[in-house]
Amino acid sequence: MSSSFQSISGQSLGSLDQLKAQASRDPKGSVRETAKQFESLFMQEVMKSMRASTLSSGMLDNNATQLGTEMLDTQFAGKLTGLPGGLSDAITRQLQRQMGVQDLSPENIKKNSQTTLAQALPALATKGIPNHVQGFIQKHDAAARAASAATGIPASFMVAQAAHESGWGKREITGADGSKSYNVFGIKATPGWTGKTVDVQTTEVINGQAHKVTAKFRAYGSYDEAFKDYAKVISSNERYAKVVAQAQNGNAAGFARGLQQAGYATDPAYAEKLAKVISTTQRVQSTLA
Repeated sequence: MSSSFQSISGQSLGSLDQLKAQASRDPKGSVRETAKQFESLFMQEVMKSMRASTLSSGMLDNNATQLGTEMLDTQFAGKLTGLPGGLSDAITRQLQRQMGVQDLSPENIKKNSQTTLAQALPALATKGIPNHVQGFIQKHDAAARAASAATGIPASFMVAQAAHESGWGKREITGADGSKSYNVFGIKATPGWTGKTVDVQTTEVINGQAHKVTAKFRAYGSYDEAFKDYAKVISSNERYAKVVAQAQNGNAAGFARGLQQAGYATDPAYAEKLAKVISTTQRVQSTLA
């Protein structure tokens, strides 16, 4: 189905200049028209796929009957397009969010239409993001933004680090009784920690060799507490000063290397792995609401 989606996005982008022109005259209408065009093309592809999966008689099939069938499918697709609560409504909301224009004023549309429609349509057509990845980013977005305001570290960097440490939420640290610690950053309980802890078996790389050890990790009452504590640990510890500076400059690779050099983790490939997850997170966030 991916080739069909690429075909859809290609045809939609072909009329982008017309949509841009309309955007200056009727902002809301231009976004709605874009969504309807996309839905219509999508429905035509669905009809085509249904026809292809149905055996034809072959007796009366010719170019004329094929053309008639295609015209009929186009009519059906047109009648199924633009219905209340349908696909075009969802696409309209997505385009508005992709464009970053909430009030859809003519001035803002003119400013954003040069690039955002071209970016939004392919994103809609090729967005094959696993549900658990979307869910993880959306779940922690607010907490990450609050921590970002306190530290200057981009929220995407923190969400990515939490994703890497917890395997996108699939390997969260839990107590022996199965209770949640909400510790998505893998922060250990240092001697000065007075909160709750959980004992967990983990892998540490010592002198180039991987060893299984049992360590104490911090436990929180919520994910918000975890992000707040992470922000405090990173911003108040002198050894992470360069890490914060790299993050505030938007240097994802430098941020990842700095964490490894500062001893945040013993995995010798930690920086490389984290940088990749940051890239993935930023790419996903660009296509999510």
